[in-house]
Amino acid sequence: MTTGCTLPASPATDEERLEARYPVLSALPADARRRLLQGAHWMRIPAGTMLFDDHQACEGFPFVVDGSVRVSKCAPSGRELPLYRVGAGETCIISSSCLLGHEAYNARGMTEADTLMMLLPKPVFDEMMIERPFRDFVFHLFAERIADLMQLIEEVAFRKLDQRLAALLLGKGRLLRVTHQQLADELGSVREIVSRLLKSFAEQGLVRLGREQVEIVDPAGLRRLVTEGSLKP
Repeated sequence: MTTGCTLPASPATDEERLEARYPVLSALPADARRRLLQGAHWMRIPAGTMLFDDHQACEGFPFVVDGSVRVSKCAPSGRELPLYRVGAGETCIISSSCLLGHEAYNARGMTEADTLMMLLPKPVFDEMMIERPFRDFVFHLFAERIADLMQLIEEVAFRKLDQRLAALLLGKGRLLRVTHQQLADELGSVREIVSRLLKSFAEQGLVRLGREQVEIVDPAGLRRLVTEGSLKP
């Protein structure tokens, strides 16, 4: 994981925001909470920074206070399949699985926005796993992320790309300021295929295309495509 810009926490601000984002810290015994905070590393990381990549050693357990991290699986060809995002108050299942299994990373993590993070080094993580509130927190997140990943597998395996694209558009509002490449990246596809599908959507009156923007014209039609695989009413 990148070291970013390491800095001390401001007791009146960063630590308070950390505990607001992660209530599990307040549930720890006072001594355990003190040891956790003393052993933590605080980092401010610019948007677009690679936090970790395939085969890198996992150095710690991240707590995202502000910002967002995108976790993807990358193919040798350069194509990416987004797995999930880690926002404020969430954490990374791949980091925790690597720490628990003593394995290197098998995915890539990139900051999508300027990110404030507290990194819990592996020795402190191992120590905190003895504490039941922390252990329950880690395994509860495992369960949530596994459910999300199973849904992703189902979509990739059983839903056609046009349905997945329609669902993605519907989840971003009426007017999307986005490039075809960005949509392709989110779908784990290539720009040319996404551009062809968008052109087809536009010809059918579902969307209106502009420079780096997509306007949804017929949301009901897109919803029918998502649920039924057909535009017929």
